[in-house]
Amino acid sequence: MSQLTKYHQDKPEHCILNTKNSEEIIATLSEVDIRFARWNASFPIDSNTTNEQILEAYSDDIQTLIKSEGYQTVDVVSMHPTHPEKAAFREKFLSEHTHSEDEVRFFVNGKGLFCLHIDEHVYQVLCEKEDLIRVPANTTHWFDMGSQPEFTAIRLFNNQEGWVAHFTGNPIAEQFPLLD
Repeated sequence: MSQLTKYHQDKPEHCILNTKNSEEIIATLSEVDIRFARWNASFPIDSNTTNEQILEAYSDDIQTLIKSEGYQTVDVVSMHPTHPEKAAFREKFLSEHTHSEDEVRFFVNGKGLFCLHIDEHVYQVLCEKEDLIRVPANTTHWFDMGSQPEFTAIRLFNNQEGWVAHFTGNPIAEQFPLLD
């Protein structure tokens, strides 16, 4: 189940908010310009569903985002516990960074933890199956997929280059909880 936990940046041991209520998650995140939504597939998805079929199952929602936000590229990415580079990928995403474009992810299955450093707070958003998150351009954040990652996600990009990070050098991410 999706979850939002909010901390003051200087007190990672003290949670200000912890909720699994979708409406509260959406409302709290919208106050800081983070979009969080839930999508439903137009037909059942299972482990044999191809990437093309996944995109078709969510095509109406994807097209709505493309038309409203101007995204140019859409793809599907998967990570699994046996991936040979899982540790290297996890490490890369765990450092605080920004992007010059929105970071948009929709979780077809599995989970991931987006940690957003906005003003003096850290918002940890546990995204799971059917969760969409849009982190606006230039928002400082990091992402944890866990030590045994298992997810499939749809990614939308504003540019053809895809994921390009600008690391801040701030060690704040090391102070906050990670996925198990």
